[in-house]
Amino acid sequence: MSTGYQVIARRWRPKQFDELVGQEHIVRTLKNAIGQNRLAHAYLFVGPRGTGKTTTARIFAKALNCENGPSATPDDNSPLCKAIMEGSCMDVVEIDGASNNSVDNIRDLREDSQYTPAQGRFKIYIIDEVHMLSAGAFNALLKILEEPPAHVKFILATTEINKVPATIHSRCQRFEFRPISDEKIAEKLGQIAQAEKISIDADALASVARLAAGGMRDAQSILDQLISFCGEKITEKDVTEVYGLASRQQVDDLAKALAAADYAGLVALCDTLAEEGKDLFRVLVDLQARVRDALLKAVRTQNKTDALGAPMRTEQLLRALDVLHKGEAALRTGLNEKVNFEVTLLKAVEEARTKPIDSVLKDLSDIAASLPTEAGQKKIEVFEQPPAQASEPMDEPPPFEDTEIEEPPQESFEDAVAFKKPDAAPVEPPVETPIDPASVSWDNVPEQLRAILKDRLHASLGNPRAFKPEDLH
Repeated sequence: MSTGYQVIARRWRPKQFDELVGQEHIVRTLKNAIGQNRLAHAYLFVGPRGTGKTTTARIFAKALNCENGPSATPDDNSPLCKAIMEGSCMDVVEIDGASNNSVDNIRDLREDSQYTPAQGRFKIYIIDEVHMLSAGAFNALLKILEEPPAHVKFILATTEINKVPATIHSRCQRFEFRPISDEKIAEKLGQIAQAEKISIDADALASVARLAAGGMRDAQSILDQLISFCGEKITEKDVTEVYGLASRQQVDDLAKALAAADYAGLVALCDTLAEEGKDLFRVLVDLQARVRDALLKAVRTQNKTDALGAPMRTEQLLRALDVLHKGEAALRTGLNEKVNFEVTLLKAVEEARTKPIDSVLKDLSDIAASLPTEAGQKKIEVFEQPPAQASEPMDEPPPFEDTEIEEPPQESFEDAVAFKKPDAAPVEPPVETPIDPASVSWDNVPEQLRAILKDRLHASLGNPRAFKPEDLH
């Protein structure tokens, strides 16, 4: 009896650690744990969908329970290993956390875990989507996670680690599954297509990898659908028609129009994409990836790049990328997807051309620093240095002669006082008023005059003794 067609994602599911794609760090850790016999009682697999969490859990369970194990390379042809990979082994129990999330389900698990394994050496529980368990179910799971029987192993898998309590984290070894790169997905799909005798070009493989967004299972499902649609030959045009993607050339044209601030070209391209029935949200995401690549190139080339067809600085690319990112919400929730798409692109052009206030202030500061500080100085150019001019050689100065300099005749004080202009009137001497000596008292003399009198008396008498008021008399 025929079992029917089996999809590519199931037929090409990895059966050994070495067949896992893009998770080399996890493969190395689990292999070393098996080889060194350092096996934990609980593991927590975290990562986006389609990156191999459940598949890795099955391979790990097979490695622990194989006949000659624990072994990092179990025998795929043994009955026990086949039963584990097919999900029919009694000692490897897979539980869907979304449909078995009550306290009663976890209590049944705790009671069942007390029995020893029937076929293998460990009883292994794989709980998929563990974040869907209720708060009571998590509390019921805590006790057995903390002190499990020696023959029990737990493997928990989740795509939303933020919903898993910290008390569960602390009782498990956590493994982070990364999104698989587009290059590795395209390479693996090429191997599958060659084995399936399907002709598919490199651009089509790259488009499928972009659609998968880091998930190998999604990429294999897309390839399966394309084979049903196209037959034995798949091109990039087929991928864009089935999934409403824009071609690589169309995305490049959008990026070039954005960099060149070609408003009319952007609007014309938007009309073309809408008429062809393209998924404008996906086009926006692809355009963001294109601008991001240009931004990284600008960072490497230090502040400027022409990766989009026109020279753009790092700050311009950053502002344009920020507008494109904010436009995602408008396309998802807006009433008219085409209008929101056009507005987002035009805003990105305007933001890329706008100069930030910090740069304007810096330029003004540089200009102000170049202005002359004193009258008569020439303005210094900010951006251009004046060309250096060769100075003419100066003549040698004449030899110095040691000649005597005649000093001007000294003028006596009497000559200076008697000097007068020819046309000036004669100066009359002041009239002296006789002073009565009896009326002169030391107490009536001002302080400044006292000091002057003291100095003169000392100079005339040559006597250093202290001056007394009686000396005036």
